[in-house]
Amino acid sequence: MSRELFPHAHLVAQARQAKAYMETHYAEPISLNDIAMAATLSKFHFIRLFRDMYGRTPNQYLISIRIQAAKKLLQEGAAVTDACYLVGFSSPSTFTGLFRKMTGSTPAAYRSKKAILKK
Repeated sequence: MSRELFPHAHLVAQARQAKAYMETHYAEPISLNDIAMAATLSKFHFIRLFRDMYGRTPNQYLISIRIQAAKKLLQEGAAVTDACYLVGFSSPSTFTGLFRKMTGSTPAAYRSKKAILKK
């Protein structure tokens, strides 16, 4: 991050604070408003700042954290629906669609593949 892009150190700190909040609370039903409040910024200013700093929106980042956590659970043998709810998704169909989009396979296929590799 160059000084020209982010001249205000406090804004960088606030975005990092929100990122840490997401990493800590990803399994909870947190909203964009909750995350922006953790950054002590308005929602729209926060989205713009976060995207500029990290190259994706806060929602995209939150989804990626949740998918990574779900992958760990599936590797450990968790059921797909359990993994879905444990990482903060409220709908198995949404979870499955996002998982497939990000990993190229369904959660069940991913779990099966990892189980075979463990043997």
